[in-house]
Amino acid sequence: MIKNKPQTHFIWNIYQNLYERFGPQFWWPADSEFEVIVGAVLTQNTNWKNVEKAIDNLKAADVLKLESLHAMPPGRLANYIKPAGYFNIKAKRLKNVVAFVMERFDGSLDKMRQQPLEVLRSQLLSVNGVGPETADSILLYALGKSVFVVDAYTKRFLIRHNWVAPQADYHQVQALFSGALKSDVKLFNEYHALIVRLAKEHCKTVPDCRECPLVDMNYDVFSRCGNCFRAITTENRKIDTLNNKFLCEACRSLK
Repeated sequence: MIKNKPQTHFIWNIYQNLYERFGPQFWWPADSEFEVIVGAVLTQNTNWKNVEKAIDNLKAADVLKLESLHAMPPGRLANYIKPAGYFNIKAKRLKNVVAFVMERFDGSLDKMRQQPLEVLRSQLLSVNGVGPETADSILLYALGKSVFVVDAYTKRFLIRHNWVAPQADYHQVQALFSGALKSDVKLFNEYHALIVRLAKEHCKTVPDCRECPLVDMNYDVFSRCGNCFRAITTENRKIDTLNNKFLCEACRSLK
């Protein structure tokens, strides 16, 4: 559910503010399109540093290839990708994606790319272990398809600015950006990468809003703590009448 749907220019202003602060992000970091696909699977429920370690293991063994991973037993693959966590599950998921490319497109990413966006997206989502974020990451970053990627970071900053409700689903959030921006691979690429940068530097689990490039952009003061800038809900806020600040539960307990 979109709470206060921003106008098109407002979504664009967010991008401009982020780009002005952080500059180009050169994302997705990879040496090949196939490496992007592998990274898109491995990054599920972990941070990128762990993914890099797993990918480095595959490179060191000279097996970061479609044919090699397709022929490799799941247990051996799991051993290579241990740094990415959930390695047995991810080995099966990665094998599923590799089998999909090998069997449906003869191992050719060029053939895969020739498919219409919606058709290919539906096919990817039918692969066991591939959800919307993984599918869209593959489509955008590996295959150059114009689709906006949404992740937990995206939803986090939107909720904290009171632009979407916590129960908004992936496609509702995606439509917010897709409906406001022209369909452009480079723009979608850069925008998502900038959101990731925002989340890592400012919109963290415990946010640091003071130097955030979006701090003055329609931030709902009812949704952040006047002391620690932690996001708070309407039901869980209390006014500090002396200082005229809203407080989160943690700060309220210190009063």
